[in-house]
Amino acid sequence: MDLSLNGILPPLLLVAAFAITLVAAFVKGATGFAMPMIMISGLASFLSPELALAGLILPTLVTNGMQALRDGPAAAWDAVRRYRLFFLIGGVFLVLSGQLVTAVNPRIIYALIGVPIMLFGVAQLSGWKPAITSEHRRRAEIGLGAVAGGIGGISGVWGPPLVMYLTALDTPKTEQVRVQGVGFGMASILLLGTHLQTGVLNAQTVPFSVILLAPALAGMWLGQRVHDRLDQAMFRRMTLAVLVVAGLNLIRRAVF
Repeated sequence: MDLSLNGILPPLLLVAAFAITLVAAFVKGATGFAMPMIMISGLASFLSPELALAGLILPTLVTNGMQALRDGPAAAWDAVRRYRLFFLIGGVFLVLSGQLVTAVNPRIIYALIGVPIMLFGVAQLSGWKPAITSEHRRRAEIGLGAVAGGIGGISGVWGPPLVMYLTALDTPKTEQVRVQGVGFGMASILLLGTHLQTGVLNAQTVPFSVILLAPALAGMWLGQRVHDRLDQAMFRRMTLAVLVVAGLNLIRRAVF
């Protein structure tokens, strides 16, 4: 589909794209994640996968920056320092697994990660509450960092393992959202560079991604207002509910 500043999409489809982006950004503002999952699932239902992917790149990059820097650069840098092992291991495995993207069926990856994520969310919502103790934290950080990077390089989905890790640590909600913003922000920069190179993001598709910034910023602002009013217990339940939806969506992608 050709895009231009004068006629990016038919009005009805443009309204639908705005609505999907607004909802996705609202969920991200409230829980700190799931924006790309919601956008790609919604936009790809009536746009080509390439155009849907191009559309989410700039909104996710900007909102991740907002999320990571909401409490200032010093707090964001502290998150990088404290979780540097997870980010380092995840980055290495993302680069390595990316070389296998043509050799591994992504549907297998979606199933392998979607089922555990969904079960983890359902079990915790049902009352099971595992905890990562201080003596096991390093091993958990390495293991889940490797899983996040490994599936991210092949499937483009790297967020849920980080959310699982932070949830199991019972991370305070403000810190959890900040760490997720930092981690997802790093991945967004990588995604931007990758698709400038592949041509998915180009002179014809950039305008679409740019205009989706407006609903993304509005949804993010609204979601953050809700986030500020949530107590820790409600934030945890909302996060787990979104994790269950994320897992089910991955299973859907594996099956269909």
